[in-house]
Amino acid sequence: MADLPFHDRADFDNAERGFIAKLTPGVVSATDGRVVWDNDSYDFLDGDCPQTAHPSLWRQAQLCAKQGLFEVTDGIYQVRGLDLSNMTLVEGERGVIVIDPLISTECAAAALRLYREHRGDRPVTGLIYTHSHADHFGGARGVTDGDGIPIIAPAHFMEHAVSENVYAGTAMNRRALYMYGQLLPHSPEGQLGCGLGMGTSAGTFSLIPPTLDITRTGQEETVDGVRIVFQLTPGTEAPAEMNFLFPERRALCMAENATHNLHNVLTLRGALVRDTRIWARYLTEAIALFGDEADVAFASHHWPTWGKENIVTFLAQQRDMYAYLHDQTVRMLNRGMTGAEIAEAMQMPPALEQVWHTHGYYGSVSHNVKAIYQRYLGWFDGNPAHLWEHPPVEQARRYVECLGGTSAVVALAERYVGEGDLRFAASLLNHAVFADEGSSAARRLLAQVYTRMGHGAENATWRNFYLTGATELTGRPSAGTTDTTSPDLLGALTAEQIFGSFAIRVHGPRAWSERFAIDWHLTDLDEHHRTTMSNGALIHERSPSGGGADLTLRLTRQRLLGLLGGGDADGIDHEGDLSVLHRLTDVLENPARDFAVVTP
Repeated sequence: MADLPFHDRADFDNAERGFIAKLTPGVVSATDGRVVWDNDSYDFLDGDCPQTAHPSLWRQAQLCAKQGLFEVTDGIYQVRGLDLSNMTLVEGERGVIVIDPLISTECAAAALRLYREHRGDRPVTGLIYTHSHADHFGGARGVTDGDGIPIIAPAHFMEHAVSENVYAGTAMNRRALYMYGQLLPHSPEGQLGCGLGMGTSAGTFSLIPPTLDITRTGQEETVDGVRIVFQLTPGTEAPAEMNFLFPERRALCMAENATHNLHNVLTLRGALVRDTRIWARYLTEAIALFGDEADVAFASHHWPTWGKENIVTFLAQQRDMYAYLHDQTVRMLNRGMTGAEIAEAMQMPPALEQVWHTHGYYGSVSHNVKAIYQRYLGWFDGNPAHLWEHPPVEQARRYVECLGGTSAVVALAERYVGEGDLRFAASLLNHAVFADEGSSAARRLLAQVYTRMGHGAENATWRNFYLTGATELTGRPSAGTTDTTSPDLLGALTAEQIFGSFAIRVHGPRAWSERFAIDWHLTDLDEHHRTTMSNGALIHERSPSGGGADLTLRLTRQRLLGLLGGGDADGIDHEGDLSVLHRLTDVLENPARDFAVVTP
């Protein structure tokens, strides 16, 4: 810790550079008065780092908590600290182009109002989504209705923006509750942000579909008199993402491909594993394309970097970090090491360790290495003992039995806690809790261990997981998950995705003996679909040939969405046996939005 360059205040200077004004108070509310964002709750960060926080993470939280309107360069402004992400505003000939309108419409509207208070009531003349994650498009309707303006996004944006929130969305949102610490108090003992920003807002989620796709690197577009040159970077931080340059402003937007931390290769909430190899290559390409053309680089999170030499150094170090993690992980896996072994052995180059923006405040070396291993070799480490292990509860019961019972395991854990080996104490106590869910001693001690591990973590998302896990163990009530299934998002689902959403809700064993086919004529789309229940699987075909359906329904896509949400079939035009539809809905299961994470 003493080796870290705490004397270097350049990030603080950059985070405050161009400051114009704060939103005062720094609170955003919905129309019903519900608070959806409260940046003032982090005012405690003005103090010195307490014993309950890692000094490096405390420093990062202080930087991320800086809120307000900032000038990036002539004609380009950012609002930071009003959501997890930044909203950037680029002034054109007639109005202003908005980049990444945050998560919630309320926060986006507040950010636009703050800008207009100081720059005039300029109309929104364009909207740009840098990539397909929800914190970069969810607030769109807070700044525009989209009517008559270009809405620009990378190719395949809609496919990925929608699919990420559909199939595994319930589980991802539940785990995001832990990752972002949404149940934790904002305090020196609780949530200090998430490294990438302070947290996620809880307002209204929206989505306006793009009108213009960026399909190739080098593509140029002019919006409201502002020329933009794009670099397409699919498969990096998001499946659909892009960087872009404003040549006349000499300003480079790096989306989320280069931020002031080590990012996630596999986010703890769950997602597809990202490709660090291609990520590094696109950063090399960005340097070649834009390194001589930019005097400032800004991103969808954190603060900008000014100066051509500083920008190239920053991008090169970010590039080297991802390339090193990739290449060294693959080198070691080819020596027969497992993901866990590589994560323990991985050492970053000293020159990168001395740079603040390579530290793992959001991603971490440990879980990123395991993600790279997973991308190449999957979950199985090659050891047959791990091929068919008991599930957690059954495994825990056997371990606890072998160790002499719950009380003996707790006593052993206390010894390891006393020796400072919190990692093994957590493993022991996890077995005790899963073997004997009612053991208050095991739950209480594990909560204490998780709290200590959280307070010692440099990584904000690890801290949040540990501390939220501790709250679950102590029996505090669990809040519901964030719901991203807004009307806009549901409206963007293709028919195939809607039927896919039916399929993943089928309770297989209950449907084993069911055999039926339903034809769906979507009258407003002029599409014909068939779903067939076969061996517990709901099979979908588009434009099927031949007859043989037990039930034919003629309905609109909106009515189909209503059925997915549990609505009735009253008034739907049909032929055949309508009870077949009830047989389908009877085997559909609603997802569990509040499932346990650290307890059985």
